[in-house]
Parts: sequence; C-alpha cells; structure tokens
Amino acid sequence: MTWRKSSYSPNEGRPTCVEVMHAETKVAIRDSKNPTQPPHHFTTDEWRAFIHGVKNGEFD
Repeated sequence: MTWRKSSYSPNEGRPTCVEVMHAETKVAIRDSKNPTQPPHHFTTDEWRAFIHGVKNGEFD
C-alpha cells in the first residue's frame, strides 16, 4: 500500500498536510509533515461515514 496525498493540500513546494492509505478493511491517515508519528486508523465504514459527512457539509 502507498500513501496518497490530499488533492486539497498545497503543492507549491510546501509539504502536504494529509495523506491517506487504504487497506482491505482499514483506512490510515497521517500528517505528512510528521510521518514518523503513528497514523490514525479507521474502519472502512467509519471512513465512508466521514466522507459522507464532508460531502454533506456536516463539518462546515
């Protein structure tokens, strides 16, 4: 598995902020400016619920 950078993170020479890695039943999220820290882990259902909330403006 590889880390994917957020499409909303800046790309102009500045480090990105969020990276995500998808596995079969888990999703991991880390701060790319501090990759040695342990990532946060979520189930795929938790991740889907979070994405749904973002798309529906629950966190605006």
